Amino acid sequence: DSKSRGGNTMGVRFPLPAPAAMPIKSCPALKRLALRLLIKSIDDDGRLSLVPQFLDTAWEIEVVDTDDLAAFERALAHADAMVSMSWKWSLPSASRLRLLQLPGAGTDEIDFGCVPPATVICNCYEHEIGIAEYVLGAMLEWTIGTRRLDQQLRRGSWAGSYLCGPRHGELFGKTLGIVGYGHIGREVARRAKPFGMRVIACTRTPRPDTEFADRVDGMERFGDLLAEADFIAVTPPLNDQTRGLFNPRTFAAMRRNAVIINVARGAIIDELALYHALAERRIGGAIIDVWYQYPPQGQPLGPRPSAHPFHELDNVLMTPHASAWTDGLLPRRNRAVAVNLNRLARGEALVNVVRAAADPAS
Repeated sequence: DSKSRGGNTMGVRFPLPAPAAMPIKSCPALKRLALRLLIKSIDDDGRLSLVPQFLDTAWEIEVVDTDDLAAFERALAHADAMVSMSWKWSLPSASRLRLLQLPGAGTDEIDFGCVPPATVICNCYEHEIGIAEYVLGAMLEWTIGTRRLDQQLRRGSWAGSYLCGPRHGELFGKTLGIVGYGHIGREVARRAKPFGMRVIACTRTPRPDTEFADRVDGMERFGDLLAEADFIAVTPPLNDQTRGLFNPRTFAAMRRNAVIINVARGAIIDELALYHALAERRIGGAIIDVWYQYPPQGQPLGPRPSAHPFHELDNVLMTPHASAWTDGLLPRRNRAVAVNLNRLARGEALVNVVRAAADPAS
């Protein structure tokens, strides 16, 4: 289906070229200004620079520093929409805002109680392609050890060859358990199945998927997935039900050689429990792309990603929340943001609605 491969393309051919790092404010303004869109200054780094190219309705785009609360309030008083992954403000001037458009999927940084009731909250996806490719690539690297073999041969060692062994593994015949079977989970399954993997999934809203999964169950069979899987891909959103879903009890239920892959949110896996499970080799290993501590946006240097020394463990593959950050992501997401802005301007129904506007009569 087109949606699971990145959304209804509506005549636009993908992949599109990656955007140049051009700030929003330097993009050519539309001649007829009608509605006003706010972009946070921290996001004026090129990641939203293609939005104007996909707009076919009239918008004035204003970059605002949300740390300057007075300037932010003045801008909100005239804004129809805002693009932001976070919302923590309770401001009377936001009452005119009709749309809070997230340029991503996760809503864990949105304080829904602070968003004006009349404001529609929408998100977008498009990250599932890159994340699914990351999961497959990481499983292949874990199983084959291409980088390790490369480094050994550069030092003159033929270890791992047909001449002397040891032999590396295969994904063929292994069981992949996917926790959460939405956009990301299904794209992971789509890629794993052609490798000959057995794919099982657990999700809150199970639906049969005979095309890519051998079994899709409700969370009541989560324990069965833990007991059967060689690899476990963690893909659900972070919410009250999934926070700490993986804890000492779930690690105890996993196979001793199982590898957990977290591409969702760090807090879905209990930080200390994961460290101990790895350090004490109660599970086979972990591939971790999402963490517990981050530097500020735009800064490549920062704290270690956890209070615990995961970097000292040899059964961990660590990456800096990079799985979705591909050259195809930004064009797709910029277009998805623009689609809703165009719909809002034309008075059409919005897509990917997370929270609808409250009924004025209620």
